[in-house]
Amino acid sequence: MKKEIVADVGKDEVMVGILEDGKLVEFFVERSINGHLAGNIYKGKVANVLPGMQAAFVDIGLEKNAFLYVGDVNLESLGFSDEHSGGYAEKLSIQDILRPGQEILVQVVKEPIGSKGARVSTNITLAGRYLVLMPRLDYVGISRRIEREEERARLKALAEELRPCRMGVIVRTAAENIGEDEIKAEMYYLKSLWEEIQKKGQTSGAPRLIYKDMDLIERIVRDVFTPEVTCFYINTKEAYERVVEIVSVIAPGLQERVSLYNGEESIFQYFDIASEIEKALRRKVWLKSGGYIVIDRTEALTAIDVNTGKFTGNKDLEDTVLKTNLEAAREIARQIRLRDIGGIIIIDFIDMNSQEHRKMVLDTLEMELKKDRTRTHILGITSLGLVEMTRKKVRQSLDEVLEKWGRARGQ
Repeated sequence: MKKEIVADVGKDEVMVGILEDGKLVEFFVERSINGHLAGNIYKGKVANVLPGMQAAFVDIGLEKNAFLYVGDVNLESLGFSDEHSGGYAEKLSIQDILRPGQEILVQVVKEPIGSKGARVSTNITLAGRYLVLMPRLDYVGISRRIEREEERARLKALAEELRPCRMGVIVRTAAENIGEDEIKAEMYYLKSLWEEIQKKGQTSGAPRLIYKDMDLIERIVRDVFTPEVTCFYINTKEAYERVVEIVSVIAPGLQERVSLYNGEESIFQYFDIASEIEKALRRKVWLKSGGYIVIDRTEALTAIDVNTGKFTGNKDLEDTVLKTNLEAAREIARQIRLRDIGGIIIIDFIDMNSQEHRKMVLDTLEMELKKDRTRTHILGITSLGLVEMTRKKVRQSLDEVLEKWGRARGQ
C-alpha cells in the first residue's frame, strides 16, 4: 500500500490529507486562531457539581465550561485512596470528591462539539513518538498493531524497566524494532515534561492553560509520519524546512521522504483532494460497480445503508449482492475514517443468505478498519441483519469541522 501525506499550509489555516493508494482516507484542518484543544492541560476551577449526573463543570478559561465525569477523576491525585478510606474510594460520589471553587489540573480528552463544551479528565497523558506517559496511572500497555509476540514481550519488558515508579506507559506502534536508547531518551523527555507541568500547575492560578499540545503539523510528524509513508508533500518552503528539522530529530531516516511541492496548481487540486472532500460531504456515495451507500447522521448514531443501484452483476443475484457488499465494506471503512464518524454506527448491508458470504463481508470490514488509528469495535450482526459497531469520538466530524471552518472564512 502506497501511503502519502499532503500538507497545504496557509497563512491562517493548515490542511492535511492522508492518502492510501491515491485515495483520501483522513483529512485534518486547523485554524491558527482557534487551534487544537484535545491534549491541552489546564488548571481549572470547579464551577458547579451535579450529583444527579455524577459530574462537574470546570472553568478552564474557554467560552463554555468543560465537563468532567466522575469516572474521569483520578482519586489518588486528589488525595483519595483505598488505603486511607477503608476500601471505599472507588464508591465515592462526585460531591464527596469535588467542591465548587476547587482548583484541579485537567486535560482535554474531547473537543467541544456543537453546543457541548470540552470533555476533560484528571488522568493526564503525554504523548511522544514511541511512548505515551500516564503519570497518574500504574499500567503498561502495548499497541495492538504490534503483532509479533517476541517484539511485544521485548517492548513490555523495556517499558517496565524504564517507566518511573507508579506511572503508566503505553508503547506506540512506532516503537516497533526501535532500540533501547531512543525509547529511553523519550521516556526521560516525557518525565521531565511532566515535572515541568506539575511545577507550573502548583504556582499558577485558575483558570489557566498550563501545557499546549503540538500544532497540527507537529502532530502529523509525530503520529502519522512513519516508515510506511512513502512521501510527505508540503507546499511552502518555511513549513518544509520546519518539518525537515523536526524529522531530523525524531526520525532522521525519513528526512529524504519530505518533499517541497512547487507545482503551478494548488497542492490539493494536484492530488485531487479538494474534490474528495466535496464528495465526503454528500449523503450518497457511489461505488465503482454502480452500487452506492447512503450515510445518515443523527444525534444518537450514524446509519449507513448499502444498495446495488445500477450494478446488475454478471452471474446471479447472490454473486451481485456479495460483490456489492464487499466493495461497500471497503468504502464504508474509508468514509468512516475520512468523515471522522464517531459513536454508534449501524450498517445495513444487502441481505445475504449465505453464512460464508456474511463472514467474508464482516472480515473485509474488520481488515479495512485495522488501518484506522482511532479505536473501533465491531459488535457483530444483529437478528435484523444489521452490523453494529462503535468508534471513539475525540474531535468534530468532517462536516462539522468544515461548516465551522467555512463560517470562520465568511463563506
